[in-house]
Amino acid sequence: MDIAIRSSNMGFSTSNCLLSAKQRDRNLMVEVRVLGCQMRNTNSTKIVALQHSTRNKQVFSLKCVKQVDAESAPRTDNGGVDGGDDGNGRFPPLGGGGGDGEDYDHDEEEFGPVMKFEEVIREAEMRGARLPFDMLEAAKTTGLRKLVLARYLDLQESGWALGFLMRYCGMLRNRMLADPSFLFKVGTEIAIDSCCATFAEVQKRGKDFWAEFELYAADLLVGIVVDIALVGMLAPYARIGKPSTSSGFFGRLKQATGGLPSSIFEAERPGCKFSVQQRIATYFYKGILYGSVGFGCGLIGQGIANSIMTAKRSIKKSEDDIPVPPLLKSAALWGVFLAVSSNTRYQIINGLERLVEASPLAKRVPLIAMAFTVGVRFANNIYGGMQFVDWAKWSGVQ
Repeated sequence: MDIAIRSSNMGFSTSNCLLSAKQRDRNLMVEVRVLGCQMRNTNSTKIVALQHSTRNKQVFSLKCVKQVDAESAPRTDNGGVDGGDDGNGRFPPLGGGGGDGEDYDHDEEEFGPVMKFEEVIREAEMRGARLPFDMLEAAKTTGLRKLVLARYLDLQESGWALGFLMRYCGMLRNRMLADPSFLFKVGTEIAIDSCCATFAEVQKRGKDFWAEFELYAADLLVGIVVDIALVGMLAPYARIGKPSTSSGFFGRLKQATGGLPSSIFEAERPGCKFSVQQRIATYFYKGILYGSVGFGCGLIGQGIANSIMTAKRSIKKSEDDIPVPPLLKSAALWGVFLAVSSNTRYQIINGLERLVEASPLAKRVPLIAMAFTVGVRFANNIYGGMQFVDWAKWSGVQ
C-alpha cells in the first residue's frame, strides 16, 4: 500500500519522498525513503526509516543512512518505481502509466489495462512471438497496454513480410499499432496518385507516351516516395518507452519535437496530452519536413527528367521540343508547394478521417471509414494536381 505524507511537522521536506506501509501484527511500521531531502537544523542528509508503534503513540524511531538503495524503493502497480515518468512529467502513451479518475477509466476502457512484465511475456510465449527490445524495456519499466500488445501479436501473425517488418521496422510498427488502417491509407494514396498521374501523362503525351516512357516512370517513382512521406509523417504513432534524455542542442531539439503531436488534429492518448501551442507548432514543423521532402524529391525527379531530355535532344532535335525546365527552380517549387499546400490539405484530411473513424457508425461498420478515406483522398488528389499546375505556370517553371 503506497501512502503520502503532506505535513511538514516532522521537521523534514517531503519532496521526492517514496513511502510504503506494512502491517505487522498490531504495530504499524511506516518506512520513509527520502531522496535528496535534508533534515532541518541537522547534518543528516537522508531519512530512511520511521517506525511508529500504535500501542504507544509517543514513540517514534528514526534511522538515517548515507545512501538509499534504489532497488528497494517501492514499486507501483505497473511495475515501475513510484513517480517514474518519461522525464517530462508524462507517462509514455500506449505503454504503462496514465491518468487517474475519469481519464484513467476512459483510457482503460479504450486501450485496456496496463499489463505487467510477467503478463506480457506470458502472453507473447503463448502466441509464439518475440517482442522487440524497446517493447520489452517498456514492459519492464512502465508496462504495456493490453490493446497495444494484442495489436502487435496480431500483426506479427498476419504474414511473413509484415511480421518481419513489425519486428525490425520500428517506424512502420509504431504507426500500425496506433492506427491499424495505416497501410490501407498509404496504399490508397499511392493507387489514387499513380492512376491520376498515369491518366494525365497519357493525355498530355498522346502518341509520344511510349517514346517518353522514361520521363513518366521517373515522375511515377518520385510520386510514390512523396505519397509515402505525405501519409507517414502525419500518421499517429505509438510512443513506446521513455524518450531520449540526451543533452546538447540536437538532444533538446529531439525532445521538443518528440513532444509534438504527429498532426494538428491527432487524438490524445493515455498520458499524452497536447496543448494548443503544440498543435500550432506542429503545423510549422511538419511544413519544414514536407518542404524538405518536396525539395529533395523535386531535385531528384526533375534531375532525372532533365538528363533524359538532354540526352535525347543531343541525338535528335525537333522544333516542337519544349525548353528544359530549370532544375533548382523546379525543386524549390516542389518544396514550397508541399510545405504550404500539401501540408494544409493533408492536415485537414487527417482531422476529417479522425472524426469519421471515431463516430459510432464507423466503429460498427469499418467500411464506412475506409470508403470515406478513398473518397476524400481522391478529391484531394484531383484538387492538388490542378493547384500544382497553376503554381507551376505562375512561377514560370512550366
